[in-house]
Amino acid sequence: MLVSHTSRVLRMEKQTCVFTGCILGSPSRVPSRYKRKCNLGTKGSAAGRRTPFESTGVETDRLTTRRRFLRQSAIAAAGAMVPRAFSQTARRDAKAVVPILDPNSLDRFVDPLPLPVVAKPLGERALPDKSGERVPFYRVPMRAITAQLHRDLPPTNLWSYGGSVPGVMFDTQCGQGLFVEWANELPTKHFLPVDYSVHGAGPDTPEVRTVVHLHGAKTPPESDGYPEDWSVPGQSRTYYYPNQQDAAQLWYHDHAIGITRLNIYAGLLGLHVIRDQAEQQLGLPNGKYEVPLVLFDRHLRRDGQLSYPSSWVPEVLGEVPLVNGKIFPYLDVEARKYRFRVVNAANGRLYRLSWPHEVEVHQIGTDQGLLPAPVAITHVVLAPGERADLVVDFAPQRGNRIVLSDDAFTLMEFRVSAAAVSDPSEVPARLRPVPRAAESSAVKTRWLTLDELKKGMSASGGMLLNKTPWHMPITEKPVLGTTEIWELANLTDDVHPIHLHLVRFQILDRRRFDVFQYMTTGTLRYRDPARLPGPDEMGWKDTARVDGQTVTRIIVPFEGYAGRYVWHCHNLEHEDNEMMRPYEVLAARN
Repeated sequence: MLVSHTSRVLRMEKQTCVFTGCILGSPSRVPSRYKRKCNLGTKGSAAGRRTPFESTGVETDRLTTRRRFLRQSAIAAAGAMVPRAFSQTARRDAKAVVPILDPNSLDRFVDPLPLPVVAKPLGERALPDKSGERVPFYRVPMRAITAQLHRDLPPTNLWSYGGSVPGVMFDTQCGQGLFVEWANELPTKHFLPVDYSVHGAGPDTPEVRTVVHLHGAKTPPESDGYPEDWSVPGQSRTYYYPNQQDAAQLWYHDHAIGITRLNIYAGLLGLHVIRDQAEQQLGLPNGKYEVPLVLFDRHLRRDGQLSYPSSWVPEVLGEVPLVNGKIFPYLDVEARKYRFRVVNAANGRLYRLSWPHEVEVHQIGTDQGLLPAPVAITHVVLAPGERADLVVDFAPQRGNRIVLSDDAFTLMEFRVSAAAVSDPSEVPARLRPVPRAAESSAVKTRWLTLDELKKGMSASGGMLLNKTPWHMPITEKPVLGTTEIWELANLTDDVHPIHLHLVRFQILDRRRFDVFQYMTTGTLRYRDPARLPGPDEMGWKDTARVDGQTVTRIIVPFEGYAGRYVWHCHNLEHEDNEMMRPYEVLAARN
């Protein structure tokens, strides 16, 4: 059935269609706001022509429509849970990525949801400012482990922070700094295939190297995890995290240049929670009623081992869903409110999480902490790197089983106790003030493009930010203490989740524009009025979804530290192949 449907898709590719392929990795239904009509064009037609970058001698892809349309149509025919994804990934490297394990062959909801182990300090160390103050010190080894991802699978080889995937969780307080020694105790040979043609991953570079980035943290540059500051097995790096920021759900992960996608895929990711008194006084669910949910997907062989393409591909979308490192787990819950801190830790998949309509769900926070007020929702969209803070009320569901789903996957089950319980927690009507940043406060506006390069007729040659490779001189140099507006113009048809290190920002608006006209004439023509972010995006962010053929404007206060940081797409395959640039925060002149 899949083959016959794919044949029909191939015959349809030259026709005008309703296209829903602007969602990273979501191979089925997407929110209506992401749908649009487009003409796929024909070979040699105006819609199919592309404009070369004179400075690079390669070609930028105006649309990635055909690739995404074929993948999504074929997967939709196979059903919501599919054993094989028809994608460019599979076509380019079928031996490496055609999935062997069909997740439908596994029994669902037989493993309890594991919860991360909270990291314990080994002692204290003096602050670097020579004040004499001492703060907690942690040591986290990176080691190869095996873990059983499902009751009926053999143990899987993984890499871990502290012996588990996700790694140990840091549970911290605002203003209480800490040191972490990240110790690389991994093997000297990678167990996933390294593509030496990717920049930063040449044959003269150690195959196994790591550097840790605390995603969403306001840290000094020497502790940020700059992609080239890696260490090899037998070495370690000690970083200082001040935690001088609002309460938020952060997460940490590897950031080694050229192999970030491999190291995170192998398991190098974990959670870091910052709390503060203002949040703790709200009466939100806490303790055992506050549960992290870390989402990612993987290709697995039947022997339970990870599978990854042998050469770089523009996206890797696994067929097997995992929550906190388990496939189809369940969680026993009481008939009361729970707080779920959700992290999209996937390489490239965009999740659209859906709850049954009869379940009361409120989103109370985003990447950088609480929203101004709770937002009643039935679904939430998360691109790689994004987070959502949710409160779910199971009280009306006594004795029921509730399934959390993505448009592509069933993810997990909640088993609600039949017993009535008291619930002192609440969801207040007001959470915290989040004043909107005034555009007039910006001292500079930057126009920055998101581009895809082409090799030959169809193969992707990687991605770029502002048509500029990683190694070129730094072009973005904001001044510490100032505010800028960054206009992110997406010249591709993919959604790119753009993450800025060090800072938090607010989304101003999104507006579709005529990419073909811009690329051929340099004229900017908008297709519709600017769209304000929804109430679920009215908080502080550090990662923003930039829709295809859309200008997304963000306003960024550059606070914290002067020094060198990076900004990049958080689709890890894109990030690893040039869709990342350094930027430098300059010290203010007195």
